[in-house]
Amino acid sequence: MKKLKIAQLAPLWEQVPPKTYGGIERVVSDLTENLVSLGHNVTLFASGDSETKAKLDVTYPRAIRLDPKVKASTPIELLHACRVFERAGEFDIIHNHMGHLGIPFSGFVKTPVLTTMHSIFPPEHSMLFRHFKSQPYVSISNNQRGGLPELNYVATVYNGINMNLYKFNPKPKNYLLFMGRSSPLKGPHLAIAVAKKVGMKLILASKVDPGDREYHRKYVQPHIDGKQIVFKGELNDAQRVSLYENAFATLFPIQWREPFGLVMTESMACGTPVVALRNGSVPEVIKSGKTGFICRNVQEMAKSVSKINTISREACRKHVDENFSVSQMIDGYLRVYEKLIKK
Repeated sequence: MKKLKIAQLAPLWEQVPPKTYGGIERVVSDLTENLVSLGHNVTLFASGDSETKAKLDVTYPRAIRLDPKVKASTPIELLHACRVFERAGEFDIIHNHMGHLGIPFSGFVKTPVLTTMHSIFPPEHSMLFRHFKSQPYVSISNNQRGGLPELNYVATVYNGINMNLYKFNPKPKNYLLFMGRSSPLKGPHLAIAVAKKVGMKLILASKVDPGDREYHRKYVQPHIDGKQIVFKGELNDAQRVSLYENAFATLFPIQWREPFGLVMTESMACGTPVVALRNGSVPEVIKSGKTGFICRNVQEMAKSVSKINTISREACRKHVDENFSVSQMIDGYLRVYEKLIKK
């Protein structure tokens, strides 16, 4: 395949790669850096505090989530999207990771535009995507397509992780882990219920967004005692990986149609099984009984924790390496790029 000129349009909410929380930005970073390593000419459109070997095009100097001066982000984000489409003729393909903020520009340029659907969107966003339903889309799980089945999906490409960053640990410690936002959609209150049922320590590694502060105050904070229920807040990559490596199991009591869920693959890459509720992409990521357990409720999750020792930690690591590595993600996207460019 010839070397391509590729534009990667990242969200401005977090820097690329993120220092703490930021699943989309972590995927964009892995995709960008590996495409550069393969010799492709990549321009990353991201916040000015991003770090990359690609050419960096900057609209705003820092991640807007970290800038208290930003009261209305949409004008900045639209200007950010405009920059890549104003330069569309310079690229063989534009890869949009900004969802609804990038897709309206796609019909006005001759350069192929690929949009990865990184989330499940509210009805107003769905109206917009339906208007541009003929544009090419990638889903990050097959289940994700159910929210907008009429879109022109050209492939499912699972999010990949850099296996070198996640060290395998065959001998974990005796604690459960919850990793993710302290939000009703992520279900940390259910993880607390599971931990209390089985009498184990639970570490909550969570960020609390402004919109979730009341939920956190009412349903999570009262249970945090620093002994059985420990709250760590937002962590950097090294801290996150250390918690994954040493956890007995990771709890994933997801309460929405999670489109992928990097927490599951990151945990299993370290050998740590995942006990999850059956929602969204969970059955596509976990092999129930082999790399963790897929459950219907808190009671089943608690029973599954007692069976974790029947799961091979080596099998967890192998499952991610064979199905959710960065190299497989790169191969998937390059096949899609080639297909769209040839049209």
